[in-house]
Amino acid sequence: MSNQQQPVNAVQLDANMRIQQSGDNHVNWYSPLEKPFHIAGFGWLHEERRYRRLPAKPDWKIPEAVAQLANCTAGGQIRFETDATSLSVKVKLTGTANMYHMTATGQCGFDCYIGGPGEQLYYGTTVYDHSLAEYEAIIFKDMERESRIITLNFPLYQGVEEVWIGLEREAQIAPPPAYENSGKIIVYGTSITQGGCAARPGMAYTNIMSRRINREFLNLGFSGNGKGEPELAHILSDIPNPACLILDYEANCVSTELLQTTLPEFISIYRDKHPLTPILVISRITYAKEKFHDQMAKDRAERKQVQLRTVEQQRELGDANIYFYDGSNLLGEDAHECTVDGVHPTDLGFLRMADGLTPVLQKILAD
Repeated sequence: MSNQQQPVNAVQLDANMRIQQSGDNHVNWYSPLEKPFHIAGFGWLHEERRYRRLPAKPDWKIPEAVAQLANCTAGGQIRFETDATSLSVKVKLTGTANMYHMTATGQCGFDCYIGGPGEQLYYGTTVYDHSLAEYEAIIFKDMERESRIITLNFPLYQGVEEVWIGLEREAQIAPPPAYENSGKIIVYGTSITQGGCAARPGMAYTNIMSRRINREFLNLGFSGNGKGEPELAHILSDIPNPACLILDYEANCVSTELLQTTLPEFISIYRDKHPLTPILVISRITYAKEKFHDQMAKDRAERKQVQLRTVEQQRELGDANIYFYDGSNLLGEDAHECTVDGVHPTDLGFLRMADGLTPVLQKILAD
């Protein structure tokens, strides 16, 4: 008899992890692109009918990596109200999960929150075969028939070609409650902004903040490629009705000199079209290895000062609607316990980021 141990298959051993499919019996499938569903988080959706975070053919040339990452659906949300007793999704992705340090559910899954503005509670995440680029998943079933406000968060690190919402035929569907204000919160940044490496989509810090501030958030984090190019400033300035622009891209600046060059130009380009829109500049979070590598801590301190001085200079020139926030404090004193790899936050790290930034943004919006 062989003493070799068999690989553990938890999906077979644990009933709570098994993949279930609804089947098509008594289920109607709806496109969320149609009313009464509402989709948030895609600035060009109405013109292009694509789940994409930048225009397919922008007026300004953008790096190829940014063009590809724009297909990642970070920050996208499907919102509606229904009395359905069951809810399923069918999803066609542009690819499969392929990262060593981020869950398949964070990369490619949808998660579900139930409740109105300020009262949303997490319900569940799609359970599916992560080796597949197309899947069907039950989110809930056998619920009481009562009206619920639903928010489904799109995947953070993969593209979505199609998504369909499955409800039993008797279910009623209505539009979600309106936002408190039609102004959009635009967040430009890096992989951290995009949501790497949240375990599920709702834990990206922009999505957490969207549950606390009843506005539409546009997540324009580009993993490794949020570098403050002027072309991106021009494209972002075309998004109508901005309530606030958040710049959180220091982590992708390869040098202090690059930040010194790009940040003032980015702000200037945006100000040409939006002279009064609040701008919040955030310096980056603390990396774990800074405790062991003095140069990393020195670089962060220098770049923080660059951003602070840039904001102060703008204010001295009469721009009263620009603000700076020191992001090095966001993860707390035990910041090293809040990341997957020393850089990218865990869900705890993202929660702490949202806890720190929410009151700052609320005050800016109130002013």
